[in-house]
Amino acid sequence: MTLRLIVMGVSGCGKSTLSAALAGRLDLEQVDGDDLHLPASVAKMSAGIALEDADRWPWLDRIAHFLAEAAEPGRVVACSALRRVYRDRIRNQAGAVRFIFLDGSQELIAQRMARRSDHYMQPSLLASQFQTLERPSAEESDVVTVPITEPVERVLALALRALHEPTASAAPMPRAATLSPFPPT
Repeated sequence: MTLRLIVMGVSGCGKSTLSAALAGRLDLEQVDGDDLHLPASVAKMSAGIALEDADRWPWLDRIAHFLAEAAEPGRVVACSALRRVYRDRIRNQAGAVRFIFLDGSQELIAQRMARRSDHYMQPSLLASQFQTLERPSAEESDVVTVPITEPVERVLALALRALHEPTASAAPMPRAATLSPFPPT
């Protein structure tokens, strides 16, 4: 069974960190969605200009294609996927996808963004990210929410546990990926 996974949330929530940790833990191929943006989109964000949907559609299509082409055991992408229509676009092109929504307050994420350097996403765009965010609803049974108030190791353990739960639209993780180095919570 091939796992197609998106770690989602606003900029600065820890998508890249968690997707890399999941890739290492589950032996998944990983890509950071930031690396799939067109140069023009990166330039806009670097200049503090929020992207529009016209900028996002080709990017979401590249992400969906990357996931659709996954071989076993699967692939993981760090991708904001802030609106349901973005998640639906990925679902429609990639097939069964599991999403992990990294949820945190704007204040906490602003503090984290202020500490990082060498990233093109300007902290001034965080407010627009929260304005765009459509929190996943209960109807989106392939999305699990993980709070980011815990240390990274705990967030990883919570994500792994949540991925073991079957959903109406996606299968649970392959059995080989069920062992966790973290104590039960």
